[in-house]
Amino acid sequence: MIDFRYHIVSLISVFLALAVGIALGAGPLKETIGDTLTGQVAQLRTEKDALRGELDTANGSLKDAQAFLSAASPQLVGGTLPGRRVAVVLLGQTDPSIVDAITSQLKAAGASISAQVQVTDAWASSAKPAFLQTLAAQLTPYLDPAPAQNATVAAQLAEALAQSLTGASSASPNALSDSAGTVLQTLVSGKLITTTAEVTAPADAIVVVAGPISTTGAPAATPDPTAVTTAEMDIARSAQARSEGAVIVGGSVKQGLVTDILADSTVSGRLTTVSDGHEVVGQISVPLALNARIGGVNGHYGTGADLTPVPTTVKLEPVDRAPTPAGSSSSKTSSSGATG
Repeated sequence: MIDFRYHIVSLISVFLALAVGIALGAGPLKETIGDTLTGQVAQLRTEKDALRGELDTANGSLKDAQAFLSAASPQLVGGTLPGRRVAVVLLGQTDPSIVDAITSQLKAAGASISAQVQVTDAWASSAKPAFLQTLAAQLTPYLDPAPAQNATVAAQLAEALAQSLTGASSASPNALSDSAGTVLQTLVSGKLITTTAEVTAPADAIVVVAGPISTTGAPAATPDPTAVTTAEMDIARSAQARSEGAVIVGGSVKQGLVTDILADSTVSGRLTTVSDGHEVVGQISVPLALNARIGGVNGHYGTGADLTPVPTTVKLEPVDRAPTPAGSSSSKTSSSGATG
């Protein structure tokens, strides 16, 4: 049994060791310890300054490369989307400067922006299932082709959105059909989407920007990521199925819609993606990837593993805007013919 004397001896040993340490530190070892610490601090300061210099040099080189790409982008993308009308669909919140940069590259490629649509949080909300189901049922009679009998509400709404952006009047292909206009207005009045301007012309192709994406490429957390991703996947599938071609754009962080597409071999074989949408190289890849997808080439582009750095473009045929004979379907289908 440990007695009181043992505790006394232990305390005396501790204080004795402390006293010896203080005496040595303040006496014969003072200069040695001080010199050692001073040398280490100086070495760390030198290493930090060297690393800062290397970082500044790397950042300068990166800015120069981005400036070069920005200046060269008209030559890189010019003529790849001649006469195409492109609808831009925004999922989640993306920095406006990124959206502006992507649309600028599409315009430089020869495309015009027929619509810019923001999908709201209400689209995948679990708080109003009855409202969404009723709205989907109201829109179904206006859709051609109609959604499958067993389609989910999210899939029905995705089909409605795609057709509202691409549905052309059979008599006047440069104008939205009456059905497409009705569906689009219903989605707006139901507060499922917002538009930046009145949509009057049907799109030939669709670019889906799957945010949130900031200038660093990092997305913010979503309240219900599973529900959001499922609804977004339906939108991506319908965008491809009801247009000449669609491209899904994401950021650099390994999460979100683009990552889910890449993780599914069946879906990735039908949908084209572009990563690094916050970078100049990614923004330039968007029209190039859309050109390839319209031309029948599916791919996944970016700087990560298993991604193709630069899309290979093809020569596109002029857009056929001849009136559709009465009685035939005016709905567009993708070059793959797959709905996912």
